[in-house]
Amino acid sequence: MSVTAAASPPADPARGCEHPRERGGRLSASAMAAAAMGNMLEWYDFAVYGFLATVFARNFFPDSSPSAGLISVFGVFAASFLMRPLGSIVFGHIGDRHGRRAAMLASALCMTVSTVAVGLLPTYAVAGVAAPALLLALRLVQGLCIGGEYMSSAVFLAEGAPSRWRGACAALATVGCNGGTLVGSGIGALTTQVLTPDQLDAWGWRLPFLLGLVLGGFTLVLRRTVPETPLGVEKGLPLVAAFRDGWRDILRASCFNFVVGLSFYLIFVYLATWQQQVDGFSPALALELNTISMLVVLVMAVAFAALSDLVGRKLVLGAGFLGLALFSWPLFQLMRSGDPTLALISQIAFSVLIATGGAMPVMLAEMFSRRTRCTSVGLSWNIAIGIGGGTAPMVAVLLVNATGNPLAPAGYLIGAATLAFLAVLSVPDRAGRPLD
Repeated sequence: MSVTAAASPPADPARGCEHPRERGGRLSASAMAAAAMGNMLEWYDFAVYGFLATVFARNFFPDSSPSAGLISVFGVFAASFLMRPLGSIVFGHIGDRHGRRAAMLASALCMTVSTVAVGLLPTYAVAGVAAPALLLALRLVQGLCIGGEYMSSAVFLAEGAPSRWRGACAALATVGCNGGTLVGSGIGALTTQVLTPDQLDAWGWRLPFLLGLVLGGFTLVLRRTVPETPLGVEKGLPLVAAFRDGWRDILRASCFNFVVGLSFYLIFVYLATWQQQVDGFSPALALELNTISMLVVLVMAVAFAALSDLVGRKLVLGAGFLGLALFSWPLFQLMRSGDPTLALISQIAFSVLIATGGAMPVMLAEMFSRRTRCTSVGLSWNIAIGIGGGTAPMVAVLLVNATGNPLAPAGYLIGAATLAFLAVLSVPDRAGRPLD
């Protein structure tokens, strides 16, 4: 993909770092691929962990009941997300003070090492209580890394895009996220189909994490070719300046980012387990449906981001939030039928609504100034995703166990979507305007 832009002006210290472009005013294709690939790596790992939750429960929490073991696995999942705000502070500081490329390289390297390390972990049968402790430690490191990845790449892309196509270009960060989840879902489905349950429990679960070395290595090679951005001039800590100048926008953005994380991880991580428990689907079938739905999100996210360049960010995001508020309950009802075809239709409908979040990266970049943009975008995104998305599978399991109603997660999603719809209405729409 190549987007023509006006010639870049000389670097202005007052405006912070300027974005690397190829000669002729074209945003580098390798730079865009490098930004997207890092997100693919990090969401691939998170997706594989969620899809293999029942296997992790048996290998790392074998003394628990199936339900308690699953809650423990999703608890580790949630704990890693709670590290993301810290990651946004660490990597946001690097991005705002030392350049976007430095932040993207650091996060990708850290994630590659920790992903491969998960695939090498001893199980509870070998190491006892040290096994889940090591799993938790690595997931916390991964949460730290992913807290710096999305915001760095989204800012990198938004700053390098021309105003008229800024949404479509920035959506490549979302394409990387969805692509990673799609690849993770596909690898999970393939693994469960090729291996027997005993093989999967014994050693097969390690393979998807060890494959992360290939994806991580390719990402690092690409990112080393991206020119570094010049340093900005913001004195002191970017974190302090971000809250001093834009705490209201950080609060607003966190509000509607909450439902983005909740809806995504509820539908594309927890649902694979829900369908096995409620509908009686096999793990392979549940992951196949999930993979098809993720492909829909992958395509539609870019389409909605491009649409936001034409009609505005608020209209696209507002429509998505309103749709989730209105249709979550009937779509969960449809999914509960036990019919794979109806379940797929319901999941695709959810996918279309969630895909409106393709306009979210550019919306966030447009809300904050250049000198603290990495930190501000990272905080508003990661605080909300850490709470909403990271806890979504665990909260869903707790709600179902507490109420006895498998549709309880739908009510949770409806409440969050209603709040997000009201929050996004309060944000000025800057589509088509200069970023700085």
